[in-house]
Amino acid sequence: MQLVRQDFGVIVKSPQEIVLMRAAGRVVASVLESLAKAVSPGVTTKDLDRVAADEVERWKAEASFKNYRGFPASICTSINEEVVHGIPGDRSLREGDIVSLDFGAKLNGFHADAAITVGVGKISRDTQSIIDVTRVALEEGIKAARVGGRIGDISAAIQSCVEGRGFAVVREYVGHGIGRSLHEDPQIPNFGNPGDGLILQRGMTVALEPMVNAGTWRTRVEENGWTVVTADGRLSAHFEHTIAITDSGPEILTVL
Repeated sequence: MQLVRQDFGVIVKSPQEIVLMRAAGRVVASVLESLAKAVSPGVTTKDLDRVAADEVERWKAEASFKNYRGFPASICTSINEEVVHGIPGDRSLREGDIVSLDFGAKLNGFHADAAITVGVGKISRDTQSIIDVTRVALEEGIKAARVGGRIGDISAAIQSCVEGRGFAVVREYVGHGIGRSLHEDPQIPNFGNPGDGLILQRGMTVALEPMVNAGTWRTRVEENGWTVVTADGRLSAHFEHTIAITDSGPEILTVL
């Protein structure tokens, strides 16, 4: 099966290729479901990485992130003020923390990618709010992903949802196309104006991923060269789905 490349460089998938991506998406959804169940006080992020590695092996798939540009683990585990790309290690989760779990899988030559943010034990109402807003922002972005629309429609829907509730969208890191490669064109910012950007076409497959901060949208990268944290040390949350743009509307691929 051939990938069709349009004039602007975006890869459009055939129905058969979307079927294969749907299978990869089920792997991702299964792993994230197992990870969410494993989150509890005292669990280390390395423990969570083992859960993901075992589950992806059970599916006979590959972890997309492992060794990607040198990343050393199967998942990204980002706690509290960590935005994305947290490296699993010996740090234990504590009651009241939140942890963002980002995972990608490759199966039959195609990738899928998704993320969730989970509370550890009992969390505060304010902490729950940033999780809820980020999840809803992803839903709003997905609703805007329709044939004939534009990337800016997705971006604006996410930004409006987040900023209308008093939070900030991260601007340095964006959603992306996905398929045979983990990252493909186009980039999909979580901020923008309706009507801007590329026209959305049937067969485009993209990973939408709002990252939402409680304070400033600005971030910095820690000394390990991977972990992104909020510049002001306040909380951040992250949700992501891989979707296909179809004539009947957006299809979420990273579900069971």
